[in-house]
Amino acid sequence: MSVTLTAGSTRVLGLIGRVSMYRLVMASLGLLAVISLVLSFAGLVVPEPLELVASAVVLALACVATDLVAQGVLRMPRRVESSLITAAILLFVLRPTLEPVGLAGLALAGVVASASKYLLVWRGRHIFNPAATGASVLTIVSIWSPDLGSSAWWVGSPWLAAPVLVLGVLLLLRTDKLPIVVVFWVVAMAVAFTRTSVQFQAAGFPVDVPSVLLQVAFSSPFLFLGAFMLSEPLTLPPRRMQQYVVAVLVGVLAGWPIPVGEVTLGQERALLVGNLVAFLFCLRAAVRLQVEGRRDLTPTVRELTFRAARPFSFSPGQYLELDVPHRKPDGRGTRREFSIASAPEDLPEVRIAFKDGSQSSYKRALAAVEPGSTLAVTGVWGDFVLPSRPTAPVLLVAAGIGVTPFVSQLRHLVATDQQRDVVLVYVVSDAEELAFRDDIAASGIRVVVFSRDEPRDLPAGWEWAGPDRVDASSLVRAVPDLAQRAAYVSGPPRLISALAPALSKAKSLTTDAFAGY
Repeated sequence: MSVTLTAGSTRVLGLIGRVSMYRLVMASLGLLAVISLVLSFAGLVVPEPLELVASAVVLALACVATDLVAQGVLRMPRRVESSLITAAILLFVLRPTLEPVGLAGLALAGVVASASKYLLVWRGRHIFNPAATGASVLTIVSIWSPDLGSSAWWVGSPWLAAPVLVLGVLLLLRTDKLPIVVVFWVVAMAVAFTRTSVQFQAAGFPVDVPSVLLQVAFSSPFLFLGAFMLSEPLTLPPRRMQQYVVAVLVGVLAGWPIPVGEVTLGQERALLVGNLVAFLFCLRAAVRLQVEGRRDLTPTVRELTFRAARPFSFSPGQYLELDVPHRKPDGRGTRREFSIASAPEDLPEVRIAFKDGSQSSYKRALAAVEPGSTLAVTGVWGDFVLPSRPTAPVLLVAAGIGVTPFVSQLRHLVATDQQRDVVLVYVVSDAEELAFRDDIAASGIRVVVFSRDEPRDLPAGWEWAGPDRVDASSLVRAVPDLAQRAAYVSGPPRLISALAPALSKAKSLTTDAFAGY
């Protein structure tokens, strides 16, 4: 996934990158709920304090109970955080109440939302946003039973606009979805402004442009819808342009709700339409990989080689999600993402690499996979690809195992006989951790190594930058023409943060960031 970042945003990314995505989302929604409760005591938001508390409890119980039952039946790991996130989103979308029938309606929405995570899935990914599904079902059922309640989107309050904006931006920086949501917000704003202006003119009223703009911007739920729902990685398509298409579609439908019978395609139902389009983008033939062998690349890095049962397409720099079923998986489940180390020209051979050291159930299962075993790929994703213009100078910065996507790109350049101006800055803890030396050397590019000890027998064109840690100043010394290059960085957020002052001088910055709810 790619985005151009400033030095300030890379520092923020480095800080929030240390927090797991589930905890960051849950903390953001929890803080927003506390702010809403305080505002409710002052009468600045629609729900009353007791309505908020009672509704939150009912939604949490409904979502947690449904998830626990489903996880028990399917023998899946417990994910209470996911349940609470779904409940919190529904709290801001539905109408809080103290009425018993209304609370029953909230419980129904919570049950449907959580159940959709297990019933409306394809190859391990949600087809529809769970909260939008629960809210839509409740709204449709309320046509016959109005007392059950329906979606209200009371979060679209001017008093909540600032906290939603700040918390939303933090989440979007973490998931690399800020540009996507900005496009959605601009489109939704423009369409909503046009719709409101047309309605005013049809009623014979003059259009007060500043007033209408302020109303559309801060008295609508667009900020919340974009930051906390549209941005969910499990319901977005894999490529950046596809994500923009979905963002524009949802923005148009949310900004100008289209009547469909007794309901409209507004807000959550607009999102469901976008989810469906995203699902169609994701449809592809199933990919199954047969394990052929494994080898040690360094003392801590292992490589797995597979043979694809049938051809599939990917771009150098993309990653695949590999499913390794095993007993008693930990909280992260049975799927992980791996950058593809081989080039498209290597097919049917497929290579990935991973670092030992983790005691997760997945890593143990992957280490135990025998040659001849067949594993399923649940998706091929990512926009971490080199510029299409072959004359564009490029800087690659890799930390440890982060070199993997660059290996795929360099192998592709060799296989297609391309000559590009590429410099690789390779950061490792020790010289013996330099993986894929032969693959990189075959490309003939300049390589600058940062390691505590000096590597032996470096290939031609490689140089050791010394024992100092890589930072902004040392990066500029190693690559003096950095400002003329498009920078690509694959590594932990703390590396991006440390290099932020230097990377901000590059023509653009693309980071290899994977995140999920």
